[in-house]
Amino acid sequence: MSAEQNIETAKKGYSAYSAGDAEKAMSFFDDDIEWISPGNSTVSGTFRGKAEVGAMWIKLAEKSTTTTPERFLGDDDVVVVLTRVAAGGESADEADVLTFRDGKVVKFQSAADTAMLERVFGTK
Repeated sequence: MSAEQNIETAKKGYSAYSAGDAEKAMSFFDDDIEWISPGNSTVSGTFRGKAEVGAMWIKLAEKSTTTTPERFLGDDDVVVVLTRVAAGGESADEADVLTFRDGKVVKFQSAADTAMLERVFGTK
């Protein structure tokens, strides 16, 4: 897939997530998705597969977490999304790196405000 196609897929995924359509958002992930979230919060770690990612999303939903993408940048199979994340009354900038294979996201890695995540979600 081209960078432009991957960017369009990423936009659709973020739109579905923002609309609360987890099933549609998950449809853009490979079954063996690897999701990496930094820090030591209860939503930090490496999550493998849609079931683990879905369980983590449930924790995010408990704090009414939202993400507002501001820019999508693509280079072949990698899309970087600059976004604003809000949860539990706080917000911060975040950069998400999505790696695609055959039109599906196989790896999702965030560069997030780990201190905010720990304040909002607690530590492990």
